[in-house]
Amino acid sequence: MNPSFIMEYLSELSQNNNREWYHANKNDYKKANAEFEALLQTLMLEIGKFDSSILHNHPKDLTFKIVRDTRFSHDKSPYNPAFRAHIASKGKLPVPVGYYLMIKPANQSFLGGGLFADMFKDATTMVRDYIVRNGEEWEKIIHEPAFEKNFTVQGTALKNVPAGYEKEHPQAEYLKFKSWYLEYPLKDDELGNAETFSAKAAELFRIMKPFNDFLNKALVDFQMPTR
Repeated sequence: MNPSFIMEYLSELSQNNNREWYHANKNDYKKANAEFEALLQTLMLEIGKFDSSILHNHPKDLTFKIVRDTRFSHDKSPYNPAFRAHIASKGKLPVPVGYYLMIKPANQSFLGGGLFADMFKDATTMVRDYIVRNGEEWEKIIHEPAFEKNFTVQGTALKNVPAGYEKEHPQAEYLKFKSWYLEYPLKDDELGNAETFSAKAAELFRIMKPFNDFLNKALVDFQMPTR
């Protein structure tokens, strides 16, 4: 495996974000994508040591396209110069939540977890209600020393506690959230060695797992909207 080639390709794509360059260098894209899938496979085997629910997945089914939908964006760049994947028991679907990886040059890479999507109103309600009923468990998870050292709960949030929830609830600040996720930033040089990176990433995902488990218990009855 050669993660450095992934970074080199993405750096060049960032500087030449146009269809002509992309198609002229399609073989390099295929090679970089293969390197990313190999890295994912190594990472999945490490994650599988503490979460076997993800091992049935194939790396190629967990990745996202680099082609951007520019229809409603001021930025008309055709490609997102990043390789991204979501590793969860049901693949790359946003629910159940799992382990997210984005590789992007210029120190923009990160590891993530939790519920990033805030457009699913049912999911938001389920998590809020579960926090209301299980506040002590929530607090124990987010204040565990290794968790606090590496993560801060983030997410789109309202200014006020939403209607139907107690304003004085002990977890009122988290009831304002519409999504609950974690991000751990990565520097470019941390992606130099595939085995070292995979071991570090897996350890961070292990620390993250109780947070994901909490959200997945809240979302056990969630159904993805049908198009």
